[in-house]
Amino acid sequence: MDAPTKFVQIVDFETDRIEEMRELADETDKRTAGRSGGPTRRLILKDRNRPNRYLAVIEFDSYEEAMANNNDPETTRFAEGMAALCTRPPTFTDCDLERMNEL
Repeated sequence: MDAPTKFVQIVDFETDRIEEMRELADETDKRTAGRSGGPTRRLILKDRNRPNRYLAVIEFDSYEEAMANNNDPETTRFAEGMAALCTRPPTFTDCDLERMNEL
């Protein structure tokens, strides 16, 4: 049997309140520390060519764990807080991890 495919969600968002966004993420991380099934890795990327645009690349062990995480009340609270800090609604792209190489 094949191992579950890792799942990655990319969140494209814009904000002029990135420090508040970081604080919100840090508070959420503290509340969810030690919980199983959450994200395993998070990258926050800042667009060099478009001020205030960011991409969050969030990795999960599986699609199923990501969906369970999406249904968690803490995730809902974070998403609502994040949306309030954005200058436009965030967009979400769901991806199965096809390949990852350490170079």
